Amino acid sequence: MPWSRRVFSLSLANRKAKLVQSRRRLGRFELSVDGIAQSVVSITEPTALEYSYTQHIARAMDAAAEPDAPLFTVHLGAGALTLARYVQATRAGSPQLVVEFEPALYAAVIDALPLPPGSDVRVIFGDARTVADAALPNEKPSPVQSSPFPGLDDAASGPTATDTDWVDAFFTVVDLWDAAVIRHRVASQEFYRRVAARSAAAGVVAVNLLDGHPFEYSRRQAATLSTVFDHVAVVLDAEPEDTEGPLGNVVIFASDEPLDHVRASVLLDTPRPHVLHDAPLTSWIAEARIMTDADGTDSPDPDDPIWG
Repeated sequence: MPWSRRVFSLSLANRKAKLVQSRRRLGRFELSVDGIAQSVVSITEPTALEYSYTQHIARAMDAAAEPDAPLFTVHLGAGALTLARYVQATRAGSPQLVVEFEPALYAAVIDALPLPPGSDVRVIFGDARTVADAALPNEKPSPVQSSPFPGLDDAASGPTATDTDWVDAFFTVVDLWDAAVIRHRVASQEFYRRVAARSAAAGVVAVNLLDGHPFEYSRRQAATLSTVFDHVAVVLDAEPEDTEGPLGNVVIFASDEPLDHVRASVLLDTPRPHVLHDAPLTSWIAEARIMTDADGTDSPDPDDPIWG
């Protein structure tokens, strides 16, 4: 990699994470796991977002509250904290909560790329489904518990939190990748019901997916979210009817309140994405089945030959 410099290489169970700094763009870093890019972050320009899906989510965050107003944001999956840094840059001091499965990776990222002074970012180390399933303050504990939380790693740094701190989230980013795949246990109706239970009444949930035509996985996800939330909108960078379109990110927004401001803000992105909602979204979903714990699939494997 003649154009970049490795910041760290970290072994995580059966995979490897790397953080690499660009030589051509100072202050820009890329985090990858098993060679799959997970996050691109600029510590000098935290509002300069590399990927279109992060731009769509950031636009929605901008529309979620008045400018400069604090926004309680929950990030399921931390990566290099790209969007947490964006919120801090645009809404300084906003309370934020991160749920991260890999304490050692989180600690390495924070050590290499510290959060700006004044950041109010706390972290729960554990599996997102397990954290979501934990009882809320007004609930009785479930008689059947998910697998226990992984223990906290001594290398982890920064303020930690507990599952009861994830309550009344106003904006939740669901970005839960196992390298290049999203596991169905964090994409089911049961999981999204728990995310909804932890959201504010007018809270917005943004789910980042990877899919391509005929968008079977994304249509099932949209169908599933529509059974949990009153309003859903799908953002596609690809042409919905392009049968030869490439695999790419799909963002689904969901809320119990109308998503008018979110949809309008996303359409400001360049190039302008396709935003499906109401009748066009219903037509696009068609007969797609909802995903449950018993009837769900992992997201498409980007190495599958069908994606060329």
